[in-house]
Amino acid sequence: MNILMTLSQLEVTGAEVYSVSVANKLLELGHKVFIVSDTLTTAHKTKAVYIPAPLSKRSIPYRIKNTIWLIKFIKKNDIHIVNAHSRASAWVSHLACLIARVPLVVFIHGRQATFVSRKLFHCYGGYTIAVCEKLEQQLLEVFNLPRHKVEVLRNGFKIGSQILTDPTKEKTISLIGRLSGPKGDLAYRLLDFFYNKMNGSDELAGVKIRVVGGQIIPERFGKFRDKIEFTGFVQGLEGLINNSTVVIGSGRIAIEALLHKRNLVAVGEACSIGLITKENIQFALETNFGDMDETEKIFDFEKIYNDVLHALTFPEFDSVLHEKITFECDENRIVRRLESIFQSVLVWHYKKEIPIIYYHRVIKDLSQAGKHGIYVTAEMFDEHLHYLKTKGFQTVSFAEALQIKRESRKGKFVIITFDDGYEDNYLYAYPILKEYGYSAIIFLVAGLQTNSWDEKEPQVRMLGTSQIKEMHKNGIEFGSHTLSHCDLTKVSLQEADRELRESKKMLEDKLGFEIKSIAYPYGNCNDEIKKLSEAAGYELSFATDKAPIGLHEDRHQIRRIAIFPNTDVRGLARKVKGNYVFRKEKNDSLYLQIPR
Repeated sequence: MNILMTLSQLEVTGAEVYSVSVANKLLELGHKVFIVSDTLTTAHKTKAVYIPAPLSKRSIPYRIKNTIWLIKFIKKNDIHIVNAHSRASAWVSHLACLIARVPLVVFIHGRQATFVSRKLFHCYGGYTIAVCEKLEQQLLEVFNLPRHKVEVLRNGFKIGSQILTDPTKEKTISLIGRLSGPKGDLAYRLLDFFYNKMNGSDELAGVKIRVVGGQIIPERFGKFRDKIEFTGFVQGLEGLINNSTVVIGSGRIAIEALLHKRNLVAVGEACSIGLITKENIQFALETNFGDMDETEKIFDFEKIYNDVLHALTFPEFDSVLHEKITFECDENRIVRRLESIFQSVLVWHYKKEIPIIYYHRVIKDLSQAGKHGIYVTAEMFDEHLHYLKTKGFQTVSFAEALQIKRESRKGKFVIITFDDGYEDNYLYAYPILKEYGYSAIIFLVAGLQTNSWDEKEPQVRMLGTSQIKEMHKNGIEFGSHTLSHCDLTKVSLQEADRELRESKKMLEDKLGFEIKSIAYPYGNCNDEIKKLSEAAGYELSFATDKAPIGLHEDRHQIRRIAIFPNTDVRGLARKVKGNYVFRKEKNDSLYLQIPR
């Protein structure tokens, strides 16, 4: 994908650090990333293309100018999706995306202003990501965003990159954060409280207090300089954090401190939490360590002061905290989820997805037809493939389809599958597939020689081993369809597990190649069956129409489109157009929502 990230930064913020971190990971995954912002202090840390633009300027002339410029940029660079990271950039990106007709995802890093105009024209895009639960709550309750279009993704960090060292013997308190805006006001009040305490008590005697951050240190902070060190903005915080006994901060700084196993006193724009322990870590995460809460500006400076004193003599860092923060803020997991969200939003926006169609039998004439309508004639199958070929469709594997989606590659693609594994797939379908140069996936009932699971259908032979091996040698994939074609949701979990595992092993022993996928008989599955399928070693599990819209959204419940005897060429054309699943689903369908 070509991804554009927009910010409106005049100095380094958590939003900037986050966007650069995410951009780097997306670049590693093969995407092309552009960053547009007023400034980008951390530009040297990324290979993303950075373009300066005055997105922070909010006057009407500037907003019009920025919107026009952004539209041209989106079109010139074939941007597939825009990801805004600040209020000002979201406003401009919203208009630009509407006109350029590309989707917008907005990441919310802090509490939103609740002006009437903001509620009416909030510019949160097609999907909104909040950095914590309290922020998500505001978006849902105050701005009335649809529940299925808001999600929490925390600040992500490259886990394991932190160099953990013992702090210096000199006890050091590090207050880390901006000295401008609301955080600057809070820092001033907090320092004033500590400064007065230091003048009237020796409790902090011999303790070094330093303030880290601020491109420019405001003049009003000068009164503290005789007792407190101001470093200004520094490029690398790891060393400073490692040399701290206690860190005071919020947001990304707080997470960084915990990852470095440093005692943290969380104080954010909205509230003070105090010394972080395993008892309050969940609330700390939900508020982004004090930056967001239901009631703003609740600060207990006396408690903060006492917590800092306690933290200076706190015993060994609690490993539970480190484990919790490591899981919650793992950059790999978070960016993979973000990539999946981007792909889903693209599917929603364009209402188009690579179709997977499925057949059962291919018969020579209607005398071979059964009662259930699970066939097409060889003549009709030929007409189907002729249509696909003349319209420029390529057949692809599921892995190829995922890569095509990740790259937003243009073209017409389809995945052809067959259920059960009838011998007529070899006799009639296979020669036609070869004629058109098309591939397919056939799911085999491993334990039966005929379709004896259905007494109402004519009993016909299943594919033989030599036939399967020949087809596999010529590009046809094979998967399992269980041992006996039973409905896995109507047998015991023990029996379902046996059907999944033994069918895979039986096919692999007989055919000599790995079986990586399964199609659930009748398309039926549930959460327990999906877990069993994954545990049995299947990489992919195919359902029917009871599945998410996006191919990438659940690899153990993949949607397919049925082909019936009455599916003529016109019907096939509708089913492979890409928007068929949207037409079939109702507006309130769960399958039109991004799975969590």
